[in-house]
Amino acid sequence: MIQAPPPTKVAASIVRLFGPHARVDTLHVDSAAVLRISAGDSLLGFAQVGSVIGKDQPITFLVAIDPANRLKDVDILVYREPYGGEVAYEAWRKQFRGKAAADPLQVGRDIRSISGATISVHAVTAGVRRMLAELTAWHESGAIR
Repeated sequence: MIQAPPPTKVAASIVRLFGPHARVDTLHVDSAAVLRISAGDSLLGFAQVGSVIGKDQPITFLVAIDPANRLKDVDILVYREPYGGEVAYEAWRKQFRGKAAADPLQVGRDIRSISGATISVHAVTAGVRRMLAELTAWHESGAIR
């Protein structure tokens, strides 16, 4: 069983990505919890927390999209492996910004690898690709709005 990230980390991530006045509502789609982020009457986007297995341990992260279904950012919430923590660095995460579900999101193609963090890079990239596709499909179908 993968442990949920501390609520304070999720809240800090939402504030960093969407600003201090962001309001968060939780929507349930299938078996997933999706965070709807708004300010006043304006939809700012959606976010979802997910986990993938790195070499041996879970890596828990948040994927956030804007209302146009573009990736706003990826935030590593809990990194448990002894190596490969560079996936949490801004320099690596920023390459996901602006990507859409139609983009390849493949290591070596549009996502660069990190020496010494190959397993984490592949795991996080696959998790982001899956969650971006889910969030986009749910938003386009009206399951989240």
